[in-house]
Amino acid sequence: MVPVSFTPFGAPFAFAGQEFALAPSRALYWAEERALIVADLHLEKASWYAQRGQMLPPYDSRETLARIADAVRETGARRVLCLGDNFHDSHGPARLEPHAAGMLDALMRAVDWVWITGNHDTKDTSIKAQGLSELTVRGIALRHEARAGETAPELSGHFHPKFSVTARGRRVARPCAVASERRLILPAFGALTGGMNAADPAILGALQPARAIDALIPAGGKLARFPLWRCV
Repeated sequence: MVPVSFTPFGAPFAFAGQEFALAPSRALYWAEERALIVADLHLEKASWYAQRGQMLPPYDSRETLARIADAVRETGARRVLCLGDNFHDSHGPARLEPHAAGMLDALMRAVDWVWITGNHDTKDTSIKAQGLSELTVRGIALRHEARAGETAPELSGHFHPKFSVTARGRRVARPCAVASERRLILPAFGALTGGMNAADPAILGALQPARAIDALIPAGGKLARFPLWRCV
């Protein structure tokens, strides 16, 4: 294996024989591939709500893209892999205001940018880029939604997992990743995304077969693991 220069970024951990790091920003960095992996950007979600009469600050796309740019600079990533639900709807690309559109164009020119399509996406994203249904890199499948019964290593998104913890007497819900031995669901990266309880049966069921399933939360440069399910 060729040594890889690794910029400290998030909490490091091993998965499927590879070194990754999960950051509080909810991005995953793959050192060997120099790839930044993000899921569920849901760009232009605020403008989608605005069209339906619910007025939200129209800056979610800017914030999301700025956080990706920060992560690319911090890691020196050469690839960005987006695991689906990239825009909130099929007309999202056309609603990008000029500033956000310029940010996205600059990012796509700076790195090898890969769109993987999700259930909110269409094949034609209208941003001069072709979406893939899935991608396999070093034997790891990257797709939007965990495939039922999958036994190969897999990275996915879709569920927007969150885990509730009690800190100083307060109950706090934080985005998290959810992992079994060979499968990992990423938290939603977008600035305007909700979340699902990490222990929801839909998430636990999506990761079967498994011996154990944990919620993963980066904290202080380390990865905290919280058991969600154990095979008995």
